[in-house]
Amino acid sequence: MHKYTHQEILNWQAFLQRQSEQCEDTRLQHFYQQGTYHNETPLKDIEFVALDFETTGLDATQNSIISIGLVHFNLQRIYCRKAKFWYVDPQDKLQDDSVVIHGITHSDLIKAPNLINILEQLLDELAGKVVVVHYRRIERDFLDNNLHALIQEGIIFPIIDTMQIEADIQQQNTKGLINWLKRKRPQSIRLAKSRLRYNLPTYSPHDALTDAIATAELFQAQIKYHFSPETPIKVLWL
Repeated sequence: MHKYTHQEILNWQAFLQRQSEQCEDTRLQHFYQQGTYHNETPLKDIEFVALDFETTGLDATQNSIISIGLVHFNLQRIYCRKAKFWYVDPQDKLQDDSVVIHGITHSDLIKAPNLINILEQLLDELAGKVVVVHYRRIERDFLDNNLHALIQEGIIFPIIDTMQIEADIQQQNTKGLINWLKRKRPQSIRLAKSRLRYNLPTYSPHDALTDAIATAELFQAQIKYHFSPETPIKVLWL
């Protein structure tokens, strides 16, 4: 099966329908059959799910997912009671340097399920929603590559990337000769630093569920300050 990049996909509704007909895994078929929103659907009418992974490293072709956090939300509310969190038995060895970052140890993973064992539940949480992440190279690439390794089929679906939104905002705010003369440079687009610009509270980093909630809050703030609830989804998803 051709491995698409998001740049090639202009109609996500039609693409997901085609994927449901071409993929072989029944879990993926069910996920794709739920479809997604029309390009012109305004943000105020969309159900989102913020997703975050912690991983054994930064290389999606060599490393794997070790924890998953997600939370459902819309522009007005975050549904913390619907939040989900899993430790995941990694496909590769847990590295000491990654333990320093996320604090997940071997003892945390002793009884952790394999990604395959929670795949159906994970996909059910995401199906029909618009997924929001902070830095899509982690969530998009790791899920795709890890599934390729486990079931010989990857996955692709539309994503909103709050890091990309923040990068675009920073670029817009610092372009032009006047800003160059003033030495105005783009600010950090990391999750914690981005949140500070919207006066959002500080959370401990590198916990998948906390970061998912933090991403949902950041997205709500970005829409309030820079967009409109009437903005069509096609403007933001990738």
